[in-house]
Parts: sequence; C-alpha cells; structure tokens
Amino acid sequence: MRLKFLLTIAVFAFGAVHAHAQALKPVTVASGLRNPWSLAFLPDGRMLVTEKAGTMRLVSADGRVGEPVQGVPRVESGGQGGLLDVVLDPKFADNALVYWSFSEADPEGGRGNSTAVARGRLDGNALREVRVIFRQAPKFASSAHFGSRLVFARDGRLFVTLGDRFLRRDDAQTLDTDHGKIVRIESDGRIPADNPFVGRAGARPEIWSLGHRNVQGAALHPVTGELWADEHGPQGGDELNLVERGKNYGWPVITYGAEYGSGAKIGEGTAKAGMEQPLTYWVPSIATSGLAFLTSDRYPGWKGSAFIGALKAQLLVRLELDGRKVVREERLLQGFGERIRDVRQGPDGWLYLLTDSPNGRIVRVER
Repeated sequence: MRLKFLLTIAVFAFGAVHAHAQALKPVTVASGLRNPWSLAFLPDGRMLVTEKAGTMRLVSADGRVGEPVQGVPRVESGGQGGLLDVVLDPKFADNALVYWSFSEADPEGGRGNSTAVARGRLDGNALREVRVIFRQAPKFASSAHFGSRLVFARDGRLFVTLGDRFLRRDDAQTLDTDHGKIVRIESDGRIPADNPFVGRAGARPEIWSLGHRNVQGAALHPVTGELWADEHGPQGGDELNLVERGKNYGWPVITYGAEYGSGAKIGEGTAKAGMEQPLTYWVPSIATSGLAFLTSDRYPGWKGSAFIGALKAQLLVRLELDGRKVVREERLLQGFGERIRDVRQGPDGWLYLLTDSPNGRIVRVER
C-alpha cells in the first residue's frame, strides 16, 4: 500500500513538472523575416528588427513586416557576419537615435573586416544623420566571431561586445587589439576617461574587459546595473560571465571547451590566478545567444531569472539566481525545433524570441 502511494506521488510530481514545462505557449507575432538577429521595441508599440543579410525592418504591433528601413550602411554579410544588434538610445523619446552593430569591410579598400557600430536618427522608415561611431581594430579577413551585442549602462555609456575573429584568438589576451574584448564608449564614440586602460602604453583605451571568445548575449542586471554576458566556447565551454572593469575572462588560456574535431586541450586548463571563472558554463555547448532578465510578473515565480536562447540546442534556458550565483537551470521549449537568436522582455512583460532561419519569426512566449 505504501509503495502504491509513493508511486502515485511520483507520477503526480512528474506530471506536475511536465505540465509546468508545457505551460509555455509560443505565439507567432510576425513571420517572413530573413535570419533576424536582434529586436528592439519602440515606444509606439512597433518593433525594429535587424536581418543578418543587411536589412532593418519595422514590424507593427499586429505583426505586419515593413519594407527595409532606408539609410543602413553597406554590411559585409557572410559566415557569422552581417547586420547584428540594434538598441535604442536611452533618450530615444527625445532624440530618436538608434544604434546598431554590423560587420564592415575595410573602408580603405583593404581585405579585412571587423565589427562596427553606427547610429542614426529614425525618421519614418529611414535613418538620417547616420555615422559610424566605432570600428573594431584591426581589420582582419575573417567570416567568424564578430560578437556583437550593444548594451547601454545606467550612466549612458555604451558597451560593445567583440569576438576574437577565430583565427586571432591569442589576441584576446593582449591589449593592443579589440579582438576578444568588450569595449566601453560614449554614445558618440568618444572614449570615457575612466576606462581601465586609459593611459597605459600600448593599450587600446576603449577596452573594458578582455579574454572573451565570442559574446552573443549581454544585458544589465536590473537590480545591480552590472553587465552580464554569455559567450560561445569552442567544442564545449559556453559561458555566462559577470563582466567587470578591467578583468580578464581567460580565453584562450583557460576554458572548459576543447579543440574542434580532435578534442585536444586548449590553453592551460580551466582555472588560473588572475583570470575570472564563469558564473556557469555548458559542456556540451548549447550555442548561447540573446540574454534577458525578467522583471515582470507574467511568469509566476520566475521574476529575477535570467533567460538565454540557444542556437544549436534550439531551446530557452532559465537560470534561477541568488545574487551573483546561478542556483538552478531549467531548459524550456524543448522540442521548439528552431534556433533562437535573441531574447527580449517586451514592454508588456512577456518574453519575445527571434528565430534564426530564412523564414524567421518573432515569437511571444505566453503562459
């Protein structure tokens, strides 16, 4: 009798967990987007979406996809490069400024390329007064590891996450290039005087942190205002990091990943003095993407959690937090069947996803 009772409780508990996971309802808001990469919500309810091939589109609240926004500079699209992140200026209601990152060919006509950041004023379906405010240096001929997420800090400075360009991974440990770094600039591209390496001989003054591989998601913690970021490892070793001023996050000296194909060891191991440990990591890799913190009450019990999309694993990860500690991981939307490129919380408190495909979608995650 006791055994039967325990089995009944176990079946009930399993069913409750299963029902809890299945309670999420992906609702298509818009479709027909070509490999969308990033999403920003306008104050009037519309959404601004970047498409990797180089177009930016306005999408109405009821899902109508507009014609390409005019004024976007030429993008060098190919491999992992293209039109990447998009964010609104914190004072967008006053100045209508939009910022975006993209892979840019060498404007001097050389063979190299790199991540660049531009800004422009949104006027109807066009961007005016467009200006490139930052270029990752040096340019290098590669189709991989561009980053790139843009995050405004509470003081109005702009964080830009930058990849190591794959073949230049050792540069992530030097201060004379922007490869494998997160940089911090003013909203007009100037260098803040209080950046950690300003004035150091041979160091690029825009650098905020180093030792990154390819950061694909970044967001400010809603309580502390700290920058959190997730990045791709190689074969294993995707990471979530709390990014702090002047700190070294280890790549490629320390990593939980391994060389592609051979599985050979990379660097010196998984830890070294003077290098930061991730808050959590994934082996095998899930191919982390967009990162968002939930501040709404739309999902009971989940307020304060971090949500990360996954490209390879095609799911949504929820991380339960206790301060700076990750105390639990929950994998949601398993069986979703699509690469998740971006995760955002909308003005209505729901989570929104972008799916990475030639017929990409904006998906609202309802209960």
